[in-house]
Amino acid sequence: MCGLVACVRLDGANADAIQLRRMTDMIRHRGPDDDGYFLSGPVGFGFRRLSILDLSPAGHQPMRLAEAGVTIVFNGEIYNFLELRQQLESIGHQFFSTGDTEVLLHAYLEWGQDCLTRLNGMWAFVIHDSRTNRLFGSRDRFGIKPLYRHQSKSQMLFASEIKAIRASGVHAAKINWHIAANFLLESRLDESNDSFHDGIVQVGAGCAFELTLDGRYREWNYWSLESLDPGMIDAPADAYAALFEDAIRLHMRSDVPVAVHLSGGLDSSSIICSSARIRAAAGATDPLMAFCFFAKEFDESRYIEETLAQTGAKMEKLETNVRKIWDDLPTMLWYQDEPVHSMTAAVSYQLMELTAARGLKVVLNGQGADETAAGYPSYFTNYWHGLLCAGRVHEAWSEISSYAKMHGVSSIQVFTQQLHFFMRNYLAGSATYRRLSGWRNARQLHSNPWIARGIANYLSPASNRIQNNGLRPVLMKSVYQNPLPLYLRVEDRNSSAHSIEVRVPFLDYRLVELLFQLPDNWHMRGPWNKYIQRESMRGRIPELVRARVDKMGFPTSAQQWFAGPLYEPLRDLLSSQTTRERGIYNIDAVLADLDGHRSGKWMISAPVFAIAEFELWCRQSERAQSVSAASVSPL
Repeated sequence: MCGLVACVRLDGANADAIQLRRMTDMIRHRGPDDDGYFLSGPVGFGFRRLSILDLSPAGHQPMRLAEAGVTIVFNGEIYNFLELRQQLESIGHQFFSTGDTEVLLHAYLEWGQDCLTRLNGMWAFVIHDSRTNRLFGSRDRFGIKPLYRHQSKSQMLFASEIKAIRASGVHAAKINWHIAANFLLESRLDESNDSFHDGIVQVGAGCAFELTLDGRYREWNYWSLESLDPGMIDAPADAYAALFEDAIRLHMRSDVPVAVHLSGGLDSSSIICSSARIRAAAGATDPLMAFCFFAKEFDESRYIEETLAQTGAKMEKLETNVRKIWDDLPTMLWYQDEPVHSMTAAVSYQLMELTAARGLKVVLNGQGADETAAGYPSYFTNYWHGLLCAGRVHEAWSEISSYAKMHGVSSIQVFTQQLHFFMRNYLAGSATYRRLSGWRNARQLHSNPWIARGIANYLSPASNRIQNNGLRPVLMKSVYQNPLPLYLRVEDRNSSAHSIEVRVPFLDYRLVELLFQLPDNWHMRGPWNKYIQRESMRGRIPELVRARVDKMGFPTSAQQWFAGPLYEPLRDLLSSQTTRERGIYNIDAVLADLDGHRSGKWMISAPVFAIAEFELWCRQSERAQSVSAASVSPL
């Protein structure tokens, strides 16, 4: 976890050292261990370092190979850097450091843009190549590491976080109401490369770019899931188990201790059990640290205890309270730069805080497993839909019956609901139905009682594309659009706020490529989701965890909080003069519904939290703009 900025003047002027430092200082939380700068005519780089590999000064960035004419700023980890280094040394490359940054730079020198397909890791980097007077950069396949850009008439700016670009003094602060409307009216977040800040966009996940010094910018995809076709894989569970074990081995490469964030679920349990095996084989004697949180209403302690007994890990549990979570919300939003999905993000922020307080810099967690291995309960519907579309009605009935028996529900009822889903999707192929449905949805949005009517005019137009709701295309959408990009963003900002690097081994691209080459019945089978993961973990994790069919995720008790201890502070925020003068909410309607929530008439915790956090976010943005960039802080 580090932070980078890059500036390219497009007007013939030299890069501004003061601007560069101001931008870099804004993301010092991403790298408190060291900073560095590079200026060469119109090009300027800034860097904040969190030392994970090669803790010596040799790992300093920006890293320059003067004789080759290349300079890099790089945030992330190349997990297979040792293997790449050996390969590069065998063809004559020499190294002065022991980390992965120099390996990445030499890989670029040897293979050019094709180096990206050889990398296994998470990254965002920018290289200045003085031989060609161009910048070359990239984000990893899934966008685990962030990289934003903004182009003005005079400059092209890149940064790990939006706040660094805003601190440049170049970006004219303005809300992107198209993105804000999608959030306020449809609860959509991080579904495109646009941000809540007009004119600031992300470099796409799985993309590379090239920028000439006269301002010509080109961006392209170097990897995609669409290129993977389902095929025959011998012994899929064995293949998955071997790849997973190797992914954990690579993700544990570090010159500082590595901890795990643990729940009672399948994903984090798989990670910690594999980590414990690898550590034991390497002769580690210090305890593996695990950090967890679970609300009293969602007790997973018996699953966690089984896992701790098997691994011998030492656990620390986050102890917090609802008022502290609420009080931390504005600070967390400052670090996030954009709204989040729920109060869960604030709890995650505190879990990172606890981890950092115990001196840990690197954490493994299970992010990405649900979206690639089909972990959400809704995916059962997509799996059964695919069977019905293929005319495999008997098989669909058999699968639904097996699911219903294990989950204690009616087979007939589930099958009937599935037929309704099938018919709705069938009708969606009709242009007339789509027109009527689009008209109805527009009417509903324009009549939203909480939001000013004009906000709906900013909504993105409804797509006329017919959606394929089978399992494989829905999983692709989950990876590319919703919800994985949001969860990766929240995790990155919460961890970087506390100078922690989060690693996500389930997004080792080899694992994901294997999963997307499997037929659907290796994802879902009978009552089981993540079927291949469950099969591959037989005998490797506690059976109590492997065989559980319920899923709690990372739950909080927001429904009860907003009806109880947070009712008054929430009402004070919403009824304040500043909120009313925002002019985009019907506050009286919001407050009336909040009172109904408190009395138990209905549950509105999700939409009312969205209104509250959007107001807090607006205030953060205004405050950041009203003071000098150098003095902006979340305090």
